[in-house]
Amino acid sequence: MSLRGGELIGLGLLIGVVASGIAVVDQRQQSRRLFVTLSALENQRDELNIEFGRLQLEQATWVESNRLEQVARNQLGMVFPGTGETVVIRR
Repeated sequence: MSLRGGELIGLGLLIGVVASGIAVVDQRQQSRRLFVTLSALENQRDELNIEFGRLQLEQATWVESNRLEQVARNQLGMVFPGTGETVVIRR
């Protein structure tokens, strides 16, 4: 009877080892998939950061006061008023 019990224990241990091995392989595969996903997301983040930097530079160029003055003069025909055209209002 003890031999039979020993065989059951051995079979149980064998099943446990095989199940553990399968779980390790599955976890490593999942880890690889997640690493690939992480790498892709990091690349996307880097591309978005580059694009954001470009947009900030473009915005700084358009907001620059010299640029605004140039657009106002060339496209809208605006000029600074002369001294005779300036009216000061006092309370």
